[in-house]
Amino acid sequence: MQRLAKWHIWLGWLVGVPLVLWTLSGLVMALKPIEETRGEALRASPPLLREFGVDLVMPRVAPHDVISGMHLVQQADGPVWIVETEGGGTYRYSARDGSLVPPLIESEARAIAVASWGGDAALDSVTYLPADMSPPDLRARIDTWQAHFADGTNLYIRADSGEVLALRTGWWRFYDVMWGLHIMDLETREDTSHPILILFAALALAGSLLGCALLFRRRKARVSGGVKAS
Repeated sequence: MQRLAKWHIWLGWLVGVPLVLWTLSGLVMALKPIEETRGEALRASPPLLREFGVDLVMPRVAPHDVISGMHLVQQADGPVWIVETEGGGTYRYSARDGSLVPPLIESEARAIAVASWGGDAALDSVTYLPADMSPPDLRARIDTWQAHFADGTNLYIRADSGEVLALRTGWWRFYDVMWGLHIMDLETREDTSHPILILFAALALAGSLLGCALLFRRRKARVSGGVKAS
């Protein structure tokens, strides 16, 4: 039992910091509902299609492009087809004449940001971010427009299709750091199965089991001592 107690103490020192980080990060992530963290109340409802039926024209896709997915959405200048190809490309085509619509310019990105925003804060700036400059709160290697609002919220719009990719509040960014601590992956914040996390989780489990065994033996010893004394 003395050997088990020593192992329990050493394991406690070893996993103490991860246990504190897991508890702290879990507490922070539980403070607010996930809907508030995602900023769902700050998203405006998507616009309804205003043109439909025989007036819609199918996209004139290049012959060498194989379509893997396609859907119709309403944007500031009218309905467009969002087309995804097997090569990984995403494009938008006018539903009025089927022509290819070029990537967003700043004024278009600004109009989409305002139309997609359901909060009270004003739009501060709109910034183009190429794929190799993807910000930490997006982590998507594609060309985007970042719409920054006065309350610290960032709205990301895909440059090639005009689709809203993500809405990131200030609390979401803090939550994201806590999530990285929780899974012990501060770089990508996506890997929930890596050797460091598994090792410390196994050590924490071993320390907990040793503690339970020591507690049981101590309780048994007290009971036995009490019976002898009587």
